[in-house]
Amino acid sequence: MKFKDSFHPYAMATIFFWSLAYVLTRLALRHFSVFSLGFLRYFTASCALLPMGIAAGIKPPKRGDLKWFVAAGTTGFFLYMVSFNSGCRTVSASTSSVVIATVPVMTALFARLFYGERLYALQWAAIAVEFAGILVLTLMGGTFTVNSGVLWLLLAALSLSAYNLLQRKLTKTYSALQSSMYGIFAGTLMLAVFLPVSVVEVKNAPAAHLSYVLMLGVFSSALAYVSWAKAFSKAERTSYVSNYMFVTPFLTTLLGFLLTNELPDAPTLIGGAVILSGVALFTFGGVKKEFLSAAESGPVS
Repeated sequence: MKFKDSFHPYAMATIFFWSLAYVLTRLALRHFSVFSLGFLRYFTASCALLPMGIAAGIKPPKRGDLKWFVAAGTTGFFLYMVSFNSGCRTVSASTSSVVIATVPVMTALFARLFYGERLYALQWAAIAVEFAGILVLTLMGGTFTVNSGVLWLLLAALSLSAYNLLQRKLTKTYSALQSSMYGIFAGTLMLAVFLPVSVVEVKNAPAAHLSYVLMLGVFSSALAYVSWAKAFSKAERTSYVSNYMFVTPFLTTLLGFLLTNELPDAPTLIGGAVILSGVALFTFGGVKKEFLSAAESGPVS
């Protein structure tokens, strides 16, 4: 495969931008509130995407599909952004990325419930391992006090999983770029309820914090989603691209250390190792089953 035809550079660019988002969000929340940061990030993304859509000649959605784009905007951007930012207030960037790394597994589980997609035995075992890792993160400090930041992030992961299911439906009719753009536009309109407080906070914001918002909106949102869509358009299978999400915790931890000297704590290291081992087991379970099925069917002439 030629480099220009490969999905890898697009997927890697997206994961880098999304990993950077965890660190930038922690930095931006030192000045901005949870709600205003959510609006400002996606308002910036919408401003960046609008000329891209016009240049690409993207057509508006059908009237009957508006409700699905509203649902996508609600789950993937409004609920996700509020819960994600709320979690990032008290949880380190590395811990946040580990919890959100469960999204592909949650999505597969919900796809089984709503779409009848099959999970294999090893993948059910992997979900149990993932849950054990979440318990390690939740019961921080060896006590039975639930950390609210992790719960917010779990809500964010659930919201993003629901968004993925809606994307599965929408991309049957629309391109990945269209689905992402219209979802972001819908989410931005909902987040506009926080416009008044956002204006006040922008007026008093230091230049550095405004730059964090700009990078979150342009790079971690607009360009990241466009690059992600491009990766899907070039990949032979969806899983080839989505598996890159599993690199996020490692890359986020590295960026957090390099940019903010943020060292992961013991619960993050232990819980993260358990969760990522579950993710690896989940992926291995699917690959093994496909390999055995292909072997049983024999070579195709």
